[in-house]
Amino acid sequence: MTDSAHPATPVTFPPGFLWGAATSAYQIEGAVREDGRTPSIWDTFSHTPGKTVGGEHGDIAVDHYHRYREDVAMMADLGLSAYRFSISWSRVQPTGRGPAVQVGLDFYRRLVDELLKHGIKPAATLYHWDLPQELEDAGGWPERDTALRFAEYAQIVGEALGDRVEQWITLNEPWCSAFLGYGSGVHAPGRTEPEATLRAAHHLNLAHGLGTLALRSTMPARNAVAISLNSSVVRPLSPQNPADLAAVRKIDDLANGVFHGPMLHGAYPETLFAATSSVTDWSYLLDGDLQTINQPLDALGLNYYTPTLVSAAEGKVNGPRTDGHGASEHSPWPGADDVAFHQTPGERTEMGWTIDPTGLHELIMRYTREAPGLPLYITENGAAYDDKPDPDGRVHDPERIAYLHGHLSAVRRAITDGADVRGYYLWSLMDNFEWAYGYDKRFGAVYVDYASLARTPKSSAHWYGQAARTGTLPPATSD
Repeated sequence: MTDSAHPATPVTFPPGFLWGAATSAYQIEGAVREDGRTPSIWDTFSHTPGKTVGGEHGDIAVDHYHRYREDVAMMADLGLSAYRFSISWSRVQPTGRGPAVQVGLDFYRRLVDELLKHGIKPAATLYHWDLPQELEDAGGWPERDTALRFAEYAQIVGEALGDRVEQWITLNEPWCSAFLGYGSGVHAPGRTEPEATLRAAHHLNLAHGLGTLALRSTMPARNAVAISLNSSVVRPLSPQNPADLAAVRKIDDLANGVFHGPMLHGAYPETLFAATSSVTDWSYLLDGDLQTINQPLDALGLNYYTPTLVSAAEGKVNGPRTDGHGASEHSPWPGADDVAFHQTPGERTEMGWTIDPTGLHELIMRYTREAPGLPLYITENGAAYDDKPDPDGRVHDPERIAYLHGHLSAVRRAITDGADVRGYYLWSLMDNFEWAYGYDKRFGAVYVDYASLARTPKSSAHWYGQAARTGTLPPATSD
């Protein structure tokens, strides 16, 4: 199999390219009541009737808290060179305030030491959606104080792990935290308040800036600080229709500009202010905030799954939207009730998301232009399929292999086109708690039997491991 854009050229990656996998704390750790950990918003949300498929929750998840040595050994056997994990705020700093619980930090110290022992580069994400419940009770991300609390937490973790973790990510997908958590309500904490959505987005931006300053105040200068954004590739239903292009502008501002504007350029898009003027006056944007948010980044993480297709709506849109972000009567797009979302054509994953590697190439090249000279990492990319063991206990997932081959080929094309992409983190290392979908969607390269918690690498894990060891993509037909 060769790169479709360069038929005679094998898909080979530069030396030093990081081949990683990613997870998050609430999705895999379990042990939610052990060693001083207090509830997060996802503990509360998942135990609220009707919020998750089957009422499922992360109380045990895949028990990584007790099985991390086994999991790290598995990563090493597969040949991974990097692992991106997140830290549970309420495990380290219960209630989100006050001194650290050392036994909570000790878990991450042990995990990092185990990774380093196996030659795997750790990348730590400070926040992957699991806000301590007590901070939500005090108002959550719509309140400015939450950003200040995050900076204290960042300093605690930076002091504890900064001597051995060199790659740091402040926030994972702040769009989901703000727009799905406070807009559509399909994510924790499940609120449906349009203005609170934009307040939360701003305070997440502020938390990123303050957290970056806190990390740099306590860590060696060699360490790199980044953020992972799930920036959308927004396309018009009709490229010739000015109204559809205006719809693209509006959604692009709400999905992308609201974060990369202040982070990369020190300003929110003026078109965002205009589009949301009926929702908020932005009075929570205070003097000095933009300078705080606009900290120089050492790298940018990009998470990509599928493109977004929009048009101007014929009238006001009410009810659920086909935007790929779960069904809700409430919109995650404040000020955009005049935009219609459409299913993009093509083959789909179990999430209903269209498989389109061209979107990943487009996203990489956009940020190569948006932030010239800034190293990029693909910090999430992957697919959910209905994986099942065969009678011999093996799990064959040729669809995922084809997905990975296509998207990694797109990454390589972007590198050829001048993008500075330095690594790729497969989502996800193993099957886990998939948020509001419970355990219904399997994104893992490693199959988890949820009854026994036994791990079985799927065909895609072995395929990906071969790519990691050789730096060259095996044929997509390798299974």
